[in-house]
Amino acid sequence: MSSFLLHFVHRDFHGVVSRMSFIDTLLFLVMHKVDKLGIWHRLPVILGLLYLAIRRHLHQNYNLFNVGEKPNGDGPQFDPKDYPYRTADGEYNDPFNEDTGSQGTFFGRNILPFPQKHKVLRPDPMVVATKLMARRSYKDTGKQFNVIAASWIQFMIHDWVNHLEQTDQVELFAPAEVASECPLKSFKFLKTKEISITSGSNDIKSGSINTRTPWWDGSVVYGSNNEKLQQVRSFKDGKLKIGEDGLLLHDQDGIPISGDVTNIWSGLSTLQALFVKEHNAVCDALKKEYPHLSEEKLYRHARLVTSAVIAKIHTIDWTVELLKTQTLLAGMRINWYGMLGKKFKDIFGHVGGPVLSGYVGNKKPNNHGVPYSLTEDFASVYRMHALLPDNLYLRDINATPGPNKSPPLIKEIPMEKLIGREGEKTLTQIGFTRQLVSMGHQACGSLELWNYPLWFRNVIPQDINGRDRADHVDLPSLEIYRDRERSVPRYNNFRRGLMLIPISKWKDLTHDEEAIKMLQEVYGDDVEELDLQVGLLAEKKIKGFAISETAFVIFLLMASRRLEADRFFTSDYNNETYTKKGLEWVNKTESLKDVLDRHYPEMTAKWMNCSSAFSVWDSQPTPHNPIPLYLRFPA
Repeated sequence: MSSFLLHFVHRDFHGVVSRMSFIDTLLFLVMHKVDKLGIWHRLPVILGLLYLAIRRHLHQNYNLFNVGEKPNGDGPQFDPKDYPYRTADGEYNDPFNEDTGSQGTFFGRNILPFPQKHKVLRPDPMVVATKLMARRSYKDTGKQFNVIAASWIQFMIHDWVNHLEQTDQVELFAPAEVASECPLKSFKFLKTKEISITSGSNDIKSGSINTRTPWWDGSVVYGSNNEKLQQVRSFKDGKLKIGEDGLLLHDQDGIPISGDVTNIWSGLSTLQALFVKEHNAVCDALKKEYPHLSEEKLYRHARLVTSAVIAKIHTIDWTVELLKTQTLLAGMRINWYGMLGKKFKDIFGHVGGPVLSGYVGNKKPNNHGVPYSLTEDFASVYRMHALLPDNLYLRDINATPGPNKSPPLIKEIPMEKLIGREGEKTLTQIGFTRQLVSMGHQACGSLELWNYPLWFRNVIPQDINGRDRADHVDLPSLEIYRDRERSVPRYNNFRRGLMLIPISKWKDLTHDEEAIKMLQEVYGDDVEELDLQVGLLAEKKIKGFAISETAFVIFLLMASRRLEADRFFTSDYNNETYTKKGLEWVNKTESLKDVLDRHYPEMTAKWMNCSSAFSVWDSQPTPHNPIPLYLRFPA
């Protein structure tokens, strides 16, 4: 019967549909019809949620590919009761595979690899970066998203993904047609290390290694191995090291002491320091409530609580500012609380499964038959460097608040002065409060063509120890190269792999005539050659979305997977593992503003005028309604 239904499916999707069950084929046809009409985001909330549920179900069945030689385990490999805490390197989380999600495991795939080694330089990455990505003038997101929000996503990336590199270098040279516009005429970088797989599944013959733990485990603060963990802990009352000024401590070389210091800047460092303070505050609360707990247990419980606070903020605070629609506000709260809502869950606990009560607190983790990892495709769509501005607008926090609590501007600090060790010195002079207030009152960059910061075209990267590398890089050019090097599909094949309608001409992508002209100049009329990064920036955006719909589909799949595959958000999300006081701490935290209120109440009272710390602070407050919005229809 499914073969009969293939007649109703565009040939682009015959491959995936031929593998579907009859029911899934029918669901695909419904979804595909809605896609062709382009209306899902304009539907009433309940219908929009139904569309997203269908799409996520199909992606869970057909867009999760294991990379590596270990299949999903047949039975428990260890007793989870022996490890009622997050380990230093992410091991012993998945009862069926003890090393799943640990440091040094493979990136998975959402779409099968598209090898591009033969055309990794076509068209030239520096031509693409110069003609389609390099910032012409700064375009921001208005009231939607501030620089704290841009810092937050880097904070999350440092928790989740980083590729192991080889020792071999590659050098790219600027072609003559763009050389005069390129700050670097050539630059060198290390190849991604590719590991051959002798018996991997789904015909995947090689893969790359994640040097961070892909669990939502706070490794940006704690590190992804025991060596780093030992460095950040104070070994007093379970706490982490922090400076008296509320900023990170530094070693003798001026490098911050924190869980992950690769390519750090002051915005990231500030958030790391904030969550060190959060961890330590949890330790104090637990020690007061349970004075018998050992130093080690205080640390373990506080890490669980702090990691859950981070995950919750990202789910129901940051993401709903990124995707500012009623449907996504409802959907992300359902991920955490379920359709019955927070009040019901607070009273009755987790009942009725993930649909009614959310993924958090589910009776057992669910990896949909594929060992958990984050994916190459996920890492690609999280390339959001255009969010960063050219300068930080430093504010006078000693002034009297003006209209909408907006502090006056003192001066502009170039972003180059806020990177690496120099950035740490600058941050020490600025101070935590002034840095946060300044970022909160400044809109971040828009994810569009011609808005990639020029200072990233000649930037010095750092290694895993926070030390400057020998060679400057042209980051937008490098990002184009990386996707090709790692066999991430180009834009059209990426969309096909996600069951999204591909473009057949440039006007399908954008109505901007100047953009169309430049796309033709770089790629000719061959839309199949369009790089993923360029397509994500050029794509027409859904109203309220700061990102493209293509990137959003990866989010839709992986945002729930990060929660439902993790036993510390499911089967072990309980009083025994977290402590009763610890779970209360998580449950009472609804936003980053709640964390800031705990540690800097004078700052938030004086300078914040928003319900979310991720919205621009001189905007009007936005209403927050915890009632499940699936019951409400847009006007």
